Amino acid sequence: MCLLSCQNTTESEQELIGKAEIEQQDDLGEILNKNKLTVLAENSATSYFIYKGHKMGLEYEILNEFAKEIGVKLEVKVVKDLDEITTMLNEGKGDLIACHYTVTKDRKRKIDFSLPILRSAQVLVQKKPRDWRSRRKKDWEKEIIRDPAELSRKEVHIWKNSSYYDRLVNLQNELGDTIVLKPLSGDVIPEDAIEMVNKEFIQYTVVDDNVAKINQRYYPDIDTELEISVKQKIAFGVRKSSPLLRKKLNAWLVDFMKSSTFNYIKHKYLNISTYTSRSKSNYSSIGGSKISPYDKIIKRVSEKYAWDWRLISALIYQESQFRLNQQSWAGAYGLMQFMPSVGPTFGVYPDSPPSVQIDGGIRKITKNYKEWESIPDSTQRVKFAFATYNAGIGHVLDAQRLTKKYGKDPLVWDDNVELFIQKLSEPKYYHDPVCYYGYMRGSETYNYVESIFIRYTEYKTAFPEEDE
Repeated sequence: MCLLSCQNTTESEQELIGKAEIEQQDDLGEILNKNKLTVLAENSATSYFIYKGHKMGLEYEILNEFAKEIGVKLEVKVVKDLDEITTMLNEGKGDLIACHYTVTKDRKRKIDFSLPILRSAQVLVQKKPRDWRSRRKKDWEKEIIRDPAELSRKEVHIWKNSSYYDRLVNLQNELGDTIVLKPLSGDVIPEDAIEMVNKEFIQYTVVDDNVAKINQRYYPDIDTELEISVKQKIAFGVRKSSPLLRKKLNAWLVDFMKSSTFNYIKHKYLNISTYTSRSKSNYSSIGGSKISPYDKIIKRVSEKYAWDWRLISALIYQESQFRLNQQSWAGAYGLMQFMPSVGPTFGVYPDSPPSVQIDGGIRKITKNYKEWESIPDSTQRVKFAFATYNAGIGHVLDAQRLTKKYGKDPLVWDDNVELFIQKLSEPKYYHDPVCYYGYMRGSETYNYVESIFIRYTEYKTAFPEEDE
């Protein structure tokens, strides 16, 4: 379809049209080229949270399957203020929105949406009478709201820029009476508002039924039975300038939502209480401030050697997932996965306590970091150090020499040395005269460094320090 007159279009106009088409078609290609899909999410059980260093959440697990399908890494940016999430998407700070986002006409003017992954009615959240356990339900129900008309003249605290707020405005018109709406800012997510009702800081709020069900298992004293809307579509937000990403995601969702994997993910978060408990655990980015049982040790030892404890935590998770007695097929052991020939050099043995293992591991990382004094940028230098920790300095030096030979920058890991370390599994490259250490599975080292830094970014947003 030609929107402008094809015969009368000037050469410059044709160039502009062609440029716009290229930009529009480049959205999915860019994600594939950078090997990363970035998701803007809220810190919640329905969206995304971290439990004992492990990434979880209903929408996270769905999108992680999609990322695997298109062959890229999934990076999550936790958005503290949901009022900013659409702007952040349109500014290119993320590729998708995943925050249990309701499809509305107003939002569709600003962004596009995927196919709906869930449908959910909005429900009123209120506190049950304190003695409800000792009474019959039909008796204590008389003391709470069971008809939307009873919301007249009641104060309801609710996120201002939400579909919940819009629904209550419409409900006022339907009732012909006033509901006293108390706006909440975007940094108070629905799960926070539910907790505020539970603690009796506020009397009423409105959330999606799915969110209410998950949280009611954790807060049994709240009531969420009153529906105030029809079931609405919940979907992923997509930039209007990303039609290929949306098309690819939708085509995948058509089949994925028929799969047992999708049904299990939904069942796991909406019906199994174990996962709700995890989201509220002290080791959760929602309910607590701990990444692992070893946080105190990691913080103390990291400070001793001037490392960010969250970066070290990301490294330890990559190595052992915080399993103290972890042992690999190759014989690597412990939290930091020392090889038997290396561990004793740093005073670390399979039966060493966590403090000794972590101290030894950070001393080795520090040694690797010092080996790369030639790297001027500190972040790039850390990546060289981590690659060395994983593969040994010899293979990284081979990749660096190949990088220089083929005209790239040997002092930069990103998009330079990381490209050639992946080629060290190909005879053409590991037989090159500049390579002294032979074959290696370079993709493993590439993924190792990439995964640690993606996890580090997520840890920083989920567990911020006071000075950030």
